[in-house]
Amino acid sequence: MKTIEAEKSLFKIVELAAGHPAPFLAQAREMLLEYGRFVISQPGVARFCFGSLEKEAVQLPLSYIEQGGGCLVADVRGQMAGFVAWRAVPESVAPRAWELKRLWVRPQGRGLSLGRALTQAVLDRAVAANRTAVYLDTVPEAMPAAHRLYLDLGFVPCPPYNDNPVDGLAYLVKYL
Repeated sequence: MKTIEAEKSLFKIVELAAGHPAPFLAQAREMLLEYGRFVISQPGVARFCFGSLEKEAVQLPLSYIEQGGGCLVADVRGQMAGFVAWRAVPESVAPRAWELKRLWVRPQGRGLSLGRALTQAVLDRAVAANRTAVYLDTVPEAMPAAHRLYLDLGFVPCPPYNDNPVDGLAYLVKYL
C-alpha cells in the first residue's frame, strides 16, 4: 500500500489501487458518492450528473487510472475521511496537464488540513510526472472553503476548459 505520512501524523494519504481489499475500495466509493450527494443538495447545481458519478464510483479506481490519473484517500485514525481524484485533460486544452476532481472531506475530518494535503499530494504527483498544469472547476457559493484553498495554493482563474453544465462554476488552473 503506497502511503505518505502527514506532517502531524494525524492522518495518512493512500493512493487507491485496484488491488486494495474490496471493503477498502467500497469505503472509497461511498466517499465519492457522498461528495455527489453533497453537490446535488446545493442550490444552483441541479444539472450535476449524479449518474456519471455513480459510473465513476463503480469502477473506482480504474475510472481515473484509465484516464491517465488516479485517486487518493485520507485516513484519520483508521477511518476514511477524505478523497480526491485526477485525470488527464485533453491535449487540446493543454499538453501534459491534469484535472483535479472530486475533492471531498467528511465533516469529522475537517479542520485537519486534509483538503490541503490531498490537493498538494496531487500537485506533487503532477510535478513528478512532468505535467504542465493542473486544472479544476468548482462552485464557490457551494464550496467556499475549497475555493479559498485552491486560491491559497496558487490556482488562478482561467477560461472554461470543459462543457460542465453546472451554474456558477469558477474555472481555475495552477501552472507548474
